[in-house]
Amino acid sequence: MSSWSESTQERATEIIARYPEKRSAVMPLLYLAMAEEGHLTDAGMEEVARWCEITPAQVRAVASFYTMFKRERTGRYLVSCCTSITCMLLGGDEVLHAVEDESGVPHGETDDEGMLSVEHVECIGACGGAPAVQVNYELIEGVSPTQARELVRWLKRARPEVVNSDEMQELFGARRSFDWGISEEHGAIGPYPAFQPLGTVGSEVSE
Repeated sequence: MSSWSESTQERATEIIARYPEKRSAVMPLLYLAMAEEGHLTDAGMEEVARWCEITPAQVRAVASFYTMFKRERTGRYLVSCCTSITCMLLGGDEVLHAVEDESGVPHGETDDEGMLSVEHVECIGACGGAPAVQVNYELIEGVSPTQARELVRWLKRARPEVVNSDEMQELFGARRSFDWGISEEHGAIGPYPAFQPLGTVGSEVSE
C-alpha cells in the first residue's frame, strides 16, 4: 500500500502514463516525494522505486547526483545564491555573505525554526543579470547585498504562501538578463520547483 496521499498518487499515475517506460518518470516522482514530505526520505525514495519498478539503489543514484533533490530537511524558503564566475565577479560572494549574515544561516544549513535554508549554487542561467538569487527556484536578477538583506527580512516578516519571480524582481532586483515576457502570476509553494503537473504551483502573492 502506498504511503503517499491520494492526490499525490493520482499525480504519480498521470505522470507515469506520459512515459513509454515507468523508470523514465523517476525524476518528476522524486519531486513529488519532496513535496509530500518536505525533503527526500528513505521511505520516499522507496516509494518512487515501487512506482517506477526499479530498485531503491537506482533511485538513490539519481537523487544523490542532482543537487536539487534535497535529502535533508530544508526550510520553507530555500535561498540559493549563484557564486559561479559571472556572479562572483559582479559581487555574488558578497550577496551570499549578506544572506548568511542577515539570516544567521551559513551555506548548506537551515535555521532552527525551519524557515530559511541558504546555499550557494553554480550557474543558474542568468549571467546577464548577475548577481542572481533564487528563492524556491524563483529567480531574482541584479541583486545587491543590501537588497539581499531586505529579501531575507521580507521572507521572515511576510512569510508569503507563494514566492513569485515577478514580485521579488520588482521588490529586490535590478538589471535583468533581458526584458521578461508575459507577467507570471504563479509561483512556488515550497522549496522545490513550481511545476503545474506536480501541484507545486500557487497563484497567491503577498500583500
